[in-house]
Amino acid sequence: SAPATVTDAPVDKAQKCNTEECQLPYCFCSKDGTQIPGGLEADKIPQMIMLTFDGAVNLNNYDHYSKIFNGKRKNPNGCNIRGTFFLSHEYSNYQQIQHLAYAGHEIATESISQQQGLQDKGYEEWVGEMIGMREILRHFSNVSVNDVVGMRAPFLKPGRNTQYKVIEDFGYIYDSSITVPPVPVPVWPYTLDYKISHECKSGTCPSKTFPGVWEVPLNTHYVEGFEGGHCPYLDQCVLHNLDENEVFEWLQEDFSRYYEQNKAPYMMPFHTNWFQTKALTNGLHKFLDWVLELPDVYALTVTQMLQYMTDPKELREITTIDAWKCDKSVAVAPKPCNIWNTCALPFKIPEQNITDTRYMETCRECPNVYPWLGDAGGTGISGRDNYIFSGPVQDADGENVDEN
Repeated sequence: SAPATVTDAPVDKAQKCNTEECQLPYCFCSKDGTQIPGGLEADKIPQMIMLTFDGAVNLNNYDHYSKIFNGKRKNPNGCNIRGTFFLSHEYSNYQQIQHLAYAGHEIATESISQQQGLQDKGYEEWVGEMIGMREILRHFSNVSVNDVVGMRAPFLKPGRNTQYKVIEDFGYIYDSSITVPPVPVPVWPYTLDYKISHECKSGTCPSKTFPGVWEVPLNTHYVEGFEGGHCPYLDQCVLHNLDENEVFEWLQEDFSRYYEQNKAPYMMPFHTNWFQTKALTNGLHKFLDWVLELPDVYALTVTQMLQYMTDPKELREITTIDAWKCDKSVAVAPKPCNIWNTCALPFKIPEQNITDTRYMETCRECPNVYPWLGDAGGTGISGRDNYIFSGPVQDADGENVDEN
């Protein structure tokens, strides 16, 4: 046969969506990304909302989060609304994170160090950042490794194929880092069996195929006339000059693009800084109170949303979705302690020859040093972590983890 020319695509380069081949529950794609799974009609399915929060959890934001998830806001099935936390390590309070996990919120990883430029780093760095963060959560918040199945790249800059290889190797189910440009009809989540159907804004999306790995993209938020600009994270739109009613109306208009069209899941991604402006905070509370009055709106974790997508059902069958029920415990960590340790720990600031003190709260015993890349347990032996991806879930010592 003729020698392969340079223009031949590599074997595993992702091809365009083939809806004949791509079947739920393992695969989902559509030509332009806007199709409803299962071929269902928009007026017959629930409108899912996912509240997501990025970065550290600590005294600066924990009370704000508690006010959103105040135990009074319920889904139509009577269960508490739940959110997803994409956590980074520095300044995080692991006792508070354990509270969130115990309340049934989803715990996901955004990296240990939030370093710039991770998208250009290699496999080891991605493992260190993401799997290291998962280990820190296991060590200090008692979060079971099997419950940490999602990741988000720092600054929404995916790590090309490298990041997705780590997702595959370490048993993650989804990534949520890819942004969709402002489009008239929002995009549903999809698996990476095929080529991404929309423009990749970051320029660092995967080019290969990663069968069965879900991408939960960040659709761009905007209103007609682009007042406040457009943004994947809600706090990146410029809404500071609005009062709380205008913020409420802005969110309503953005939401209606989903609700009145294809009911693609409405992700509401936040950083802490949204909650530092009163009008934004109050506007969000107004929006949540309004939207949860709608009979077909459910505020869920990302994993709950994906569990729906793998087996989509009409509204009349919603009560049969196990993942949405709350009759059994939804906790992903044991009940947190009432009296926790506040650990004052030495921290060698990376790339500077300075040792600083970092404070860390946890229900577990204090480690020797501040946990960091290569030393998730804070043993003080740097570079001791060795993550092995084959076989059962293992901890940093290569011991099989006995799940909580």
